[in-house]
Amino acid sequence: SQSRYPTLPKRTVESLEKCVATAQLNTTMRQAFFFAQTAHGSLIFTVLEENLNYSSTGLLKVFPKYFNSSNVHSFARDPQAIANRVYANRMGNGTEESGDGWRYRGRGYIQLTGKNNYMAFAKSINCSTEDVIAYAGTIEGAAASAAWFWNTNRLNRFADAGDYVGLTRAINGGLNGLDHRKSELSKWITPPTT
Repeated sequence: SQSRYPTLPKRTVESLEKCVATAQLNTTMRQAFFFAQTAHGSLIFTVLEENLNYSSTGLLKVFPKYFNSSNVHSFARDPQAIANRVYANRMGNGTEESGDGWRYRGRGYIQLTGKNNYMAFAKSINCSTEDVIAYAGTIEGAAASAAWFWNTNRLNRFADAGDYVGLTRAINGGLNGLDHRKSELSKWITPPTT
Protein backbone atom coordinates (compact mmCIF):
# COMPACT_ATOMS: atom_id res chain seq x y z
CA SER A 1 0.00 0.00 0.00
CA GLN A 2 2.88 2.39 0.71
CA SER A 3 4.14 2.14 -2.89
CA ARG A 4 0.70 3.02 -4.33
CA TYR A 5 -0.01 5.79 -1.81
CA PRO A 6 3.40 7.06 -0.66
CA THR A 7 1.95 9.75 1.60
CA LEU A 8 0.02 7.39 3.87
CA PRO A 9 1.06 7.56 7.52
CA LYS A 10 2.92 4.52 8.87
CA ARG A 11 0.07 3.70 11.26
CA THR A 12 -2.38 3.52 8.33
CA VAL A 13 -0.04 1.29 6.31
CA GLU A 14 0.41 -1.05 9.29
CA SER A 15 -3.35 -1.30 9.79
CA LEU A 16 -3.83 -2.15 6.11
CA GLU A 17 -1.04 -4.73 6.16
CA LYS A 18 -2.90 -6.60 8.92
CA CYS A 19 -5.85 -6.93 6.56
CA VAL A 20 -3.77 -9.01 4.16
CA ALA A 21 -3.73 -11.86 6.68
CA THR A 22 -7.08 -11.37 8.37
CA ALA A 23 -9.05 -11.00 5.11
CA GLN A 24 -7.11 -13.83 3.39
CA LEU A 25 -5.80 -11.48 0.71
CA ASN A 26 -3.33 -14.10 -0.48
CA THR A 27 -3.47 -13.36 -4.22
CA THR A 28 -2.68 -10.24 -6.20
CA MET A 29 -6.30 -9.96 -7.37
CA ARG A 30 -7.72 -10.28 -3.85
CA GLN A 31 -5.41 -7.53 -2.64
CA ALA A 32 -6.21 -5.34 -5.64
CA PHE A 33 -9.95 -5.69 -5.19
CA PHE A 34 -9.83 -5.16 -1.42
CA PHE A 35 -7.55 -2.13 -1.47
CA ALA A 36 -9.36 -0.50 -4.40
CA GLN A 37 -12.73 -0.78 -2.66
CA THR A 38 -11.44 0.38 0.70
CA ALA A 39 -9.50 3.25 -0.87
CA HIS A 40 -12.71 4.41 -2.51
CA GLY A 41 -14.77 4.04 0.68
CA SER A 42 -12.32 6.12 2.70
CA LEU A 43 -11.11 8.69 0.16
CA ILE A 44 -7.71 7.00 -0.03
CA PHE A 45 -7.68 6.01 3.65
CA THR A 46 -8.18 9.56 4.91
CA VAL A 47 -11.88 9.55 5.91
CA LEU A 48 -13.04 7.22 8.66
CA GLU A 49 -16.69 8.31 8.88
CA GLU A 50 -19.36 8.76 6.24
CA ASN A 51 -19.95 12.33 5.09
CA LEU A 52 -23.67 12.95 4.77
CA ASN A 53 -23.50 16.73 4.32
CA TYR A 54 -25.46 16.80 1.05
CA SER A 55 -26.96 19.77 -0.73
CA SER A 56 -30.51 19.59 -2.09
CA THR A 57 -29.14 18.74 -5.52
CA GLY A 58 -26.88 16.03 -4.09
CA LEU A 59 -29.74 14.45 -2.13
CA LEU A 60 -31.95 14.29 -5.21
CA LYS A 61 -29.15 12.73 -7.23
CA VAL A 62 -27.83 10.20 -4.66
CA PHE A 63 -31.01 9.38 -2.70
CA PRO A 64 -34.00 9.92 -5.04
CA LYS A 65 -35.90 7.17 -3.22
CA TYR A 66 -35.97 9.23 -0.01
CA PHE A 67 -36.10 12.84 -1.17
CA ASN A 68 -38.19 14.86 -3.59
CA SER A 69 -38.82 18.52 -4.36
CA SER A 70 -41.28 18.85 -1.47
CA ASN A 71 -39.01 17.57 1.32
CA VAL A 72 -35.42 17.96 0.15
CA HIS A 73 -34.88 21.49 1.45
CA SER A 74 -35.67 20.54 5.04
CA PHE A 75 -32.92 17.88 4.95
CA ALA A 76 -30.19 19.58 2.91
CA ARG A 77 -26.92 20.12 4.83
CA ASP A 78 -28.28 18.27 7.90
CA PRO A 79 -26.17 15.08 8.04
CA GLN A 80 -27.91 13.68 11.12
CA ALA A 81 -31.41 14.06 9.64
CA ILE A 82 -30.23 12.65 6.31
CA ALA A 83 -28.70 9.56 7.94
CA ASN A 84 -31.76 8.96 10.08
CA ARG A 85 -33.99 9.11 7.00
CA VAL A 86 -31.99 7.05 4.50
CA TYR A 87 -30.95 4.33 6.96
CA ALA A 88 -34.25 4.02 8.87
CA ASN A 89 -36.02 0.66 9.10
CA ARG A 90 -33.30 -1.36 7.42
CA MET A 91 -30.02 -3.10 8.30
CA GLY A 92 -31.40 -3.61 11.82
CA ASN A 93 -31.97 0.10 12.35
CA GLY A 94 -35.13 1.44 13.97
CA THR A 95 -37.37 4.20 12.73
CA GLU A 96 -36.20 7.60 11.58
CA GLU A 97 -36.96 8.95 15.06
CA SER A 98 -34.80 6.30 16.78
CA GLY A 99 -31.59 7.99 15.65
CA ASP A 100 -30.14 4.63 14.58
CA GLY A 101 -29.38 5.89 11.07
CA TRP A 102 -27.00 8.48 12.48
CA ARG A 103 -25.65 6.23 15.25
CA TYR A 104 -24.87 3.39 12.82
CA ARG A 105 -23.80 5.46 9.80
CA GLY A 106 -20.84 4.35 7.71
CA ARG A 107 -17.50 4.13 9.47
CA GLY A 108 -14.18 2.56 8.60
CA TYR A 109 -12.40 1.90 5.34
CA ILE A 110 -15.34 0.00 3.90
CA GLN A 111 -17.99 2.19 5.56
CA LEU A 112 -19.56 -0.36 7.90
CA THR A 113 -23.23 0.67 8.07
CA GLY A 114 -26.32 -0.41 10.01
CA LYS A 115 -26.99 -1.74 13.48
CA ASN A 116 -26.84 -5.39 12.38
CA ASN A 117 -23.30 -4.95 11.03
CA TYR A 118 -22.13 -3.04 14.10
CA MET A 119 -23.57 -5.65 16.46
CA ALA A 120 -22.06 -8.56 14.54
CA PHE A 121 -18.66 -6.88 14.30
CA ALA A 122 -18.77 -6.06 18.02
CA LYS A 123 -19.57 -9.69 18.84
CA SER A 124 -16.71 -10.92 16.63
CA ILE A 125 -14.16 -8.91 18.64
CA ASN A 126 -15.87 -9.38 22.02
CA CYS A 127 -16.74 -5.71 22.38
CA SER A 128 -19.92 -3.79 23.20
CA THR A 129 -21.82 -2.25 20.31
CA GLU A 130 -21.33 1.22 21.78
CA ASP A 131 -17.57 0.69 22.06
CA VAL A 132 -17.32 -0.65 18.51
CA ILE A 133 -18.94 2.53 17.15
CA ALA A 134 -15.95 4.53 18.42
CA TYR A 135 -13.46 1.80 17.44
CA ALA A 136 -14.66 1.67 13.82
CA GLY A 137 -13.79 5.36 13.56
CA THR A 138 -10.12 4.78 14.42
CA ILE A 139 -7.38 3.76 11.98
CA GLU A 140 -7.05 0.30 13.52
CA GLY A 141 -10.81 -0.16 13.76
CA ALA A 142 -11.35 1.11 10.21
CA ALA A 143 -9.07 -1.63 8.90
CA ALA A 144 -10.35 -4.35 11.26
CA SER A 145 -13.99 -3.63 10.40
CA ALA A 146 -13.19 -3.70 6.68
CA ALA A 147 -11.45 -7.07 6.99
CA TRP A 148 -14.33 -8.42 9.09
CA PHE A 149 -16.94 -7.23 6.55
CA TRP A 150 -14.88 -8.70 3.71
CA ASN A 151 -14.65 -12.11 5.40
CA THR A 152 -18.24 -12.18 6.68
CA ASN A 153 -19.61 -11.50 3.22
CA ARG A 154 -17.12 -13.83 1.49
CA LEU A 155 -16.01 -11.05 -0.84
CA ASN A 156 -12.87 -12.82 -2.04
CA ARG A 157 -15.15 -14.83 -4.35
CA PHE A 158 -15.74 -11.67 -6.40
CA ALA A 159 -12.01 -10.96 -6.63
CA ASP A 160 -11.34 -14.58 -7.61
CA ALA A 161 -13.93 -14.27 -10.40
CA GLY A 162 -12.72 -10.82 -11.48
CA ASP A 163 -16.27 -9.50 -10.84
CA TYR A 164 -15.77 -5.89 -9.89
CA VAL A 165 -19.36 -4.86 -10.57
CA GLY A 166 -20.68 -7.69 -8.39
CA LEU A 167 -18.24 -6.76 -5.64
CA THR A 168 -19.31 -3.12 -5.74
CA ARG A 169 -22.97 -4.15 -5.47
CA ALA A 170 -22.18 -6.47 -2.55
CA ILE A 171 -20.44 -3.65 -0.66
CA ASN A 172 -22.48 -0.63 -1.72
CA GLY A 173 -25.89 -2.06 -2.55
CA GLY A 174 -25.60 -0.29 -5.90
CA LEU A 175 -22.94 1.04 -8.21
CA ASN A 176 -22.19 4.43 -6.64
CA GLY A 177 -18.64 5.53 -7.40
CA LEU A 178 -17.98 2.68 -9.82
CA ASP A 179 -15.65 4.74 -12.03
CA HIS A 180 -13.49 5.79 -9.08
CA ARG A 181 -13.45 2.23 -7.75
CA LYS A 182 -12.25 1.00 -11.15
CA SER A 183 -9.60 3.73 -11.25
CA GLU A 184 -8.32 2.59 -7.84
CA LEU A 185 -8.33 -1.02 -9.03
CA SER A 186 -6.07 -0.14 -11.95
CA LYS A 187 -3.52 1.28 -9.49
CA TRP A 188 -3.33 -2.08 -7.74
CA ILE A 189 -3.23 -4.23 -10.86
CA THR A 190 -0.57 -2.09 -12.53
CA PRO A 191 2.85 -2.48 -10.86
CA PRO A 192 3.85 0.72 -9.06
CA THR A 193 6.54 2.91 -10.53
CA THR A 194 9.62 3.45 -8.42
